[in-house]
Formats: sequence, structure tokens, C-alpha cells
Amino acid sequence: MRLLKLLLIVFVCAACGRAGSYEDGVAAYGKGDYATALRLLQPFADKGNASAQNNLGLMYDFGRGVTQDYAAAVSWYRKAADQGDADAQYNLGGMYDNDQGVPQDYAAAASWYRKAADQDHAFAQNKLGVLYYTGHGVPKDYVQAHMWLNLAAAKGDADAIKNRDIVTAKMTPAQISEAQKLARGWKPK
Repeated sequence: MRLLKLLLIVFVCAACGRAGSYEDGVAAYGKGDYATALRLLQPFADKGNASAQNNLGLMYDFGRGVTQDYAAAVSWYRKAADQGDADAQYNLGGMYDNDQGVPQDYAAAASWYRKAADQDHAFAQNKLGVLYYTGHGVPKDYVQAHMWLNLAAAKGDADAIKNRDIVTAKMTPAQISEAQKLARGWKPK
């Protein structure tokens, strides 16, 4: 009986160690221990874990624990974005928006931002609103711009608040009313 308890404890502890590896990788990343984060997150990313893939994308994007490599960042972001990860969709949109690892393509940026924005991602909503304001990658549309910026501003995004105020100054009262109505009726997908 005692041997059985000992084996059970060893098995449970081993399982805990494996289960915590992903969380330990995220914690290491948060602490700036990028070598440990890479070692722990890489196997999860290789097995298709979207969050781990996004985190590896961030590491390559900003050169944290690896040599900065925008093409590698795009590759990792795309793997996670294709699985519906809103953070990765936002990050991939940024790569297209900023000509990093892929040629600048505002339409592709808008598409990826839209996927994340549809999931209630405030930063993506802000970026999408700016694209509607400027007409980059989407038709220029102050009502759509205001709606997306308003959604992000409601979550406290300071940039969105500033951007919404800029757009508001260009709009008629009827356009503002329409944008506010759209924002009130909007639901995440």
C-alpha cells in the first residue's frame, strides 16, 4: 500500500510538472526570462497551441530571446491567427500595416484587424477605426471609423478616445448619431 501511495505521488507530481510547463513558459516570458520561455513554449507551439504560437511570434517580432526576425514572427502569428486567436490576428494585422515581414498591404491589415475586432479586441478596433478614417485598405467611412473607435474607447483605450475625437470633429450630427447607434447595437462574433 505504501509503495502504491508513493507511485501515485510520483505520477501526480510528474503530471503537474508537465501541465505547468505552458504556464511556466508564459510566466517566464512575463518576467523577461526569454530563454526559458522559448524552451518551454516551443513544444506547445509546434503542437499547434495558438497562444504559444502567438507568444513565439512576439518573441521574433521584438527580438526577445531570439534574433529579431519579422518573417518568423509573421509565420507564428499566422499559425495562431488561422486558429482564430484574436491577439495573433491583431499582431498579424500590424505586420501588414507596418511592412514588417510582409509587404505593406492595408487591405490585408484591415482584414486581420477586423477578425480580431469582431472578437471584441480593443486595440484591433482602434486600428480598424483608424483605417476607416484614413481610407487605407477599406473605403473611407467616418461612421464606421467612429463606431469602431467608440467600441475601443468604451474599453478605456486612450488612443481610441483621442482618435474618436479627431473623427468626431469631421462628422455631421447625423453621422455621429448613426455611429453611436451602430456601436450600441454591435455584438462580438
